[in-house]
Amino acid sequence: MFLRSFLGASALSLLAATGALADPVTVTDIAGRSVTLDGPVERVILGEGRQIFFAAVLDNDAPFHRIVGWRDDLRQAAPESYALYAEKYPQLKDIPTFGGFKDGTFDIEQAVALKPDVMIMNLEAKAATDEAGYEEKLAKVGIPIVYVDFREDPFAHTPQSMAIIGKLFGKEARAEEFNDFYQAQMARVTEVIAAHPDLTRPLTFVERAGGYTEDCCMSFGNANFGQFVELAGGRNLASAFIPGTFGTVNPEQIIASDPEQVVVTGGNWEAYVPGGAWVGVGPGSDEAAARAKLAALMDRPAFAGVKAVETGKVHAIWHQFYNSPYSFVAVQQLAKWLHPELFDDLDPEATLKELHARFLPIDYRPGYWVSLDEKSMN
Repeated sequence: MFLRSFLGASALSLLAATGALADPVTVTDIAGRSVTLDGPVERVILGEGRQIFFAAVLDNDAPFHRIVGWRDDLRQAAPESYALYAEKYPQLKDIPTFGGFKDGTFDIEQAVALKPDVMIMNLEAKAATDEAGYEEKLAKVGIPIVYVDFREDPFAHTPQSMAIIGKLFGKEARAEEFNDFYQAQMARVTEVIAAHPDLTRPLTFVERAGGYTEDCCMSFGNANFGQFVELAGGRNLASAFIPGTFGTVNPEQIIASDPEQVVVTGGNWEAYVPGGAWVGVGPGSDEAAARAKLAALMDRPAFAGVKAVETGKVHAIWHQFYNSPYSFVAVQQLAKWLHPELFDDLDPEATLKELHARFLPIDYRPGYWVSLDEKSMN
């Protein structure tokens, strides 16, 4: 009462509006660190431009209003998504960009000049952050780091990460709404698979970013897309040969294993590999062109005579499902490919349309996947 009388209601309103009376917010991030800051945060640096995939869910009315800096990877790694956002929100082109922790090009002075309340980093960047001492250096200038994860353990960490960011943004209810949708859509696959314990699981090889390099063949171990396959009722071929999340499987091993299904992750990587053999799936992509490039990849020696190629059970899917809150869509599409008889009523495209209608500020555009056998697209 004394404070109100002394300052007056209008002064208190001014203090609240300027953040002087902001409530402290404490989160435990995905790295297990307790971070306390004033919230909700209003000025955010994104450790990756592709983190707009979660920011757009929580701030779908104005997805860039908190973003004061970001990495320049969205434009290069997911140019179709960048174009869709830029068309509706041209101000994104003016957001300052900065270098990375891993390559040592991050500029602390630039970060300080942006006056951020928080910097949100992906968990996989923590090792480089620790090695360079960035966490301590940023703390000294009042910039806390919060780690989230959509890549290393997406099905455990995606709901946790969304809840963390929701608390930082003051959008807890919105994060909970998304997490409920996420869990319900995952259950449409996992509950069906669990109900068939004797299910025959097709051996599936996932080629990571096929055609991005001339080498063959990058893949996933037990995590990420490897886990997507297992949840969708398949057997991930590379799990026996890759102990971690990422690695390579020899072409001879692919032939010897003879996978029943092949899935290639793809995207438009013209910025990185101009004219490359990569399969350009993604929002608004040319599906016929993507299918032709997918067929060309199957002409490589690693896939000579394998069962999946002979039967046309070869597919390409948007690579960015691997590092976004939208991974449940990929699990649904994989389940549809691996067990069409069990998932006849499941429509992953309808799920993706609902995701856009309920949570995203941009319109849905088809093109996130293709199959050599066009019947598999239905």
